[in-house]
Amino acid sequence: MLEDKNPQLTPISQYGEFGLIKHLTENFSFRNESTEISIGDDAAVIDPQGQKVVITTDVLAEGVHFNLGYVPLKHLGYKAVAVNISDLAAMNATPTQILVSLAISNRFPVEALEEIYEGIALACERYKVDLVGGDTTSSTSGLVMSITAIGLEHSENLVGRTGAKAGDLLVVTGDLGGAYMGLQILEREHSVYLANPNMQPEMEGYDYILQRQLKPEARTDIKNTLKELGVQPTSMIDVSDGLSSEILHLSDQSKVGFRLYESKIPMDPLTMTTADELNLNPVMCALNGGEDFELLFTIPAADYDKIKNHPDFTIIGHVTPVEEGNYLVAAGSNELIALNAQGWDAFLNR
Repeated sequence: MLEDKNPQLTPISQYGEFGLIKHLTENFSFRNESTEISIGDDAAVIDPQGQKVVITTDVLAEGVHFNLGYVPLKHLGYKAVAVNISDLAAMNATPTQILVSLAISNRFPVEALEEIYEGIALACERYKVDLVGGDTTSSTSGLVMSITAIGLEHSENLVGRTGAKAGDLLVVTGDLGGAYMGLQILEREHSVYLANPNMQPEMEGYDYILQRQLKPEARTDIKNTLKELGVQPTSMIDVSDGLSSEILHLSDQSKVGFRLYESKIPMDPLTMTTADELNLNPVMCALNGGEDFELLFTIPAADYDKIKNHPDFTIIGHVTPVEEGNYLVAAGSNELIALNAQGWDAFLNR
């Protein structure tokens, strides 16, 4: 973490609010024709060009959503954008613009904010979105970031949470539980450092799960993959709060039940071996850990042959009538275990 006691670092007061915004954003360029007016005016102007406008926002607060003891500022900027883009991907929308607002305490020099915006710029390039506005203000309680992401899409392509029907298949992208295991390693090594600053962190061999936590990727690629396969999800959500919580969200919004098969939940071998090392149940990490930012969706059973052998997708269950409830089918015994929302909740996980 950069400290402003270093005389080589630049205090924010040297720029002032508007000078700071200009300094941090002057090298951002436009990638979307829908962006008409951007930073520098009173408001941005976006031309949806006959499409629907899809908007989402997230607030990330220091001490609640991230710990600057082990989260690099550049990674934080990237992740803040990616998690919002993930919400647009979960609607099957195309991301186009973002707005960034920061509340900053006086312990942050300009150079620290430059690192954050380097990460934001990388994410803008990766996801082909334009930074079109935002705000900065002072904070007495650390760093707070608010990102608003905007996407465009034609009505017929949008997917919400309300369309799942009994008989549909439950599908997830990628693998689950890795981000939570990465967090456990970071927390472990941070605790060791606090106890003995001379100890070197043991991070070797954990690269994949650390990346899942520090630099997650929104699955914007899935939209085109599904289109190429001729598959239109009936409902969809991103896995931000844990698989169990997301299934219950789909259940509530679509008024259906789910059967989730424990043996089908995809997990990376490193996630499983790390869970074993830390005496954790990897299935519980996948169910309740969160921050994987994979996509969870339902499709008609008739589309089974279209995706059954695709490496991006795993069929992990099916949809039932609502009165049959939401259950995990235990591996081996086929025992039904009620699904509970034990994933991340900003007001409970403090």
